[in-house]
Amino acid sequence: MEIRDRQTLGQAHCRPCEGGVEPWDEASAQRQLERLPGWKLTHGGQRIRKDLQFANFRRAMSFLQACGEIAEAEAHHPDLHLTGYRNVRIEVFTHAIGGLSENDFILAAKIDALPIGD
Repeated sequence: MEIRDRQTLGQAHCRPCEGGVEPWDEASAQRQLERLPGWKLTHGGQRIRKDLQFANFRRAMSFLQACGEIAEAEAHHPDLHLTGYRNVRIEVFTHAIGGLSENDFILAAKIDALPIGD
């Protein structure tokens, strides 16, 4: 499991995954997350998550729309949550393997490149 910086991950593209790949172990995932500030491991190391708060509903929805566009372009889809009209939670994992793959960290880096606003 190669640990890469955020810029390198952000320039990569997700590869189709239909299973048959071992998920990242928790220690490797934690080392990779050291290069993706704000993301944390959840579900016993099987998912990564980031929580954000926006100034208002419109900005939160705009950000979620941008996340959706990245997800479609990469054919790798996160769980997106909006609560309290401006609180966003993004949860990423590779459904086909029930854990984390490099695709999850690539998607996280691409989401991190989106403007947050104030």
